[in-house]
Amino acid sequence: MGEAVYDVIVVGAGNAGLSAALAAHQAGTKVLILDKCPKSGRGGNTRFSSGGFRFIYHSIDDIRPMLPEVSEAEAAKLEVGTYASSDYYQDVMRVTEYAADKKLTKILVDESYATVRWLSEMNVKWVLSTRTAHAVRIGEKIRFPSGRVVSVKDGGIGLVETLFGTAQNRNIDIIYEAKATGFLTDKKGKIAGVRVQTKEGFKDFEGRAVVLASGGFEANPEMRAKYLGPGWETVKVRGCRYNSGETLNLALGLGAQAAGQWSGCHAALVNAEAPEVEAAHDQMYSYPYGIMVDINGQRFTDEGADFYTHTYGKLGREVLRLPWRTAFQIFDSKVKHLLRSEYSRHSCVSADSVEALGRKFPGLNWDNLVRTVKEFNEAVQDNPFEPAKKDGKGTKGISPVKSNWAQRLDSPPFYAYPVTCGITFTFGGIRISEKAEVVDTEGNIIRGLFAAGEITGGSFYENYPGGSALMKGAVFGRIAGVSAASASKSSKS
Repeated sequence: MGEAVYDVIVVGAGNAGLSAALAAHQAGTKVLILDKCPKSGRGGNTRFSSGGFRFIYHSIDDIRPMLPEVSEAEAAKLEVGTYASSDYYQDVMRVTEYAADKKLTKILVDESYATVRWLSEMNVKWVLSTRTAHAVRIGEKIRFPSGRVVSVKDGGIGLVETLFGTAQNRNIDIIYEAKATGFLTDKKGKIAGVRVQTKEGFKDFEGRAVVLASGGFEANPEMRAKYLGPGWETVKVRGCRYNSGETLNLALGLGAQAAGQWSGCHAALVNAEAPEVEAAHDQMYSYPYGIMVDINGQRFTDEGADFYTHTYGKLGREVLRLPWRTAFQIFDSKVKHLLRSEYSRHSCVSADSVEALGRKFPGLNWDNLVRTVKEFNEAVQDNPFEPAKKDGKGTKGISPVKSNWAQRLDSPPFYAYPVTCGITFTFGGIRISEKAEVVDTEGNIIRGLFAAGEITGGSFYENYPGGSALMKGAVFGRIAGVSAASASKSSKS
């Protein structure tokens, strides 16, 4: 093969891929980004995210540099607590049932703060997560759940457009509508580039190192049914229509080792009338303030088990198992003001009695619904209701219990929102080392090949803490970029 045109080629251009490209360029290498998406829809799954990042900090003083427009007086009204490395690590381990890769989790945690500050250097702008996190206003104070205080300005779109702008300003080459179809290798088997399908036909791009950052297989119905199980081919896709797993399959075909929970995914609740694909902005996450019932009018889960940021990634799976793959979120007027802003964008059914509410949904067993609400109301304990923390205001004597934020549904009008399962990203992927090197089925490093983001497995099982996925993509994207740059320089010598 001839002299490599690029030092580092990055396949995929979401948060992880852009972070890898920028880090590799910062390390002094010539970089090419290949994006399967058209320019108008660039950014992969990141484009459809809320832009929230979970990272460690000691106090508001660690966060203030990211929020230059927040005055001292405004900062004094923010209650953010602390979020130590041990807190973050335990949050990941707890919600993944201690199945997450411990070494990768430690890197995620330890590098989280430095990485969000690095993103600031890449021109990313931040805002307080008053809408996308479980922040609650208490008088003049705003209390945030520890770890989830800031989001990227303008969400996922703001993140990718900012990083694309930075990449372009640094003269990083970008090719859109370029789908990877194979790897180039040298005589010794080292990765030496990528074969790509473009509008003009197939092209070979030579490079000394390749970073895979092209996401999971959530937009591929066949792979969903194969790995996640029956019924998953029917779910709505919250994210990018282009995340269909081809690059993941290429890596496995090359001999990359599969890792993580291939039967698991981030599966949230979306409006039942949401579009079939790219339905990210139809999420319905205020369920901790009400109850959820199935088509038979019966509760099926503990709506108040934890803050939604620790439960929303798994509830879609529970709803998918229900008859009609549908649930109904029910609230009364006491909590209407606490519902997230997206609820105002979706039509709801309201009525002055629970029976009248139930009768408005064809097929919903309204008689059971009335009975369910009556039993729930009788089981609610008279503790103070405190939405800004896990208040222990639960139920007694019914199953499933509601552990927190249980209030009687007794203040009409009542409101109901039908919801269904929406898949965001998959948990299974390829194994990487602590340097983001791709590992083969024998446990050896595949020379010249690196990976980051949702194409990698091992970080999440069953669930994940909100804000950790973008953080994972940026942390390991940055590591992959630095490692790929180092490898490309070594291959020159």
